[in-house]
Order: sequence, then C-alpha cells, then structure tokens
Amino acid sequence: MKKKQPRKQNQSKNQNKDSSSLKLGDMINQDIMSQLRQKQKELNEAEQEKKEAEEEKKREERKRREKNKSFEELLGESNLNWKNYK
Repeated sequence: MKKKQPRKQNQSKNQNKDSSSLKLGDMINQDIMSQLRQKQKELNEAEQEKKEAEEEKKREERKRREKNKSFEELLGESNLNWKNYK
C-alpha cells in the first residue's frame, strides 16, 4: 500500500503560488504609481470641497426658510405654553 502525502503537495503548491503571484504595485512603474496616488489625493480633496459646499448650501436654505416663516408658524413651533401667559 502507498501512503498519500497531500500536505507536502499542498505546501509546495502554495509556495509556487506565492512566488509567481505579483502584486499590482510590483508590475506598475513607480511614476505611474505616483501619478495614481496624486490623482487619488485630488479626487479626495474635490469630494471634500463638494461636501462642504453642499453643507453650506443646506445652511443657507435653512436660514432662508427660517427668515420667511410667519408669526403663526413660529408660534406653533414654540415650546412655551402660551396659555399660561393669558
């Protein structure tokens, strides 16, 4: 009878797989990698600016709505119990 040795075979396959697999960073030129990093940084900054502009727009919209409210709307939103003041 022959004994099977699957462990040794699996280990050798894993070692071959690790040595033959290359990472994307290894295959791409360093200049290209630096350009990609720069582009990613620019995109993140643009996204941040967009978020800030959107928040500013929302604040302005809230201010405009608050400014245009009628006395009745302001009175209705008040937390005070106005019956106590009659």
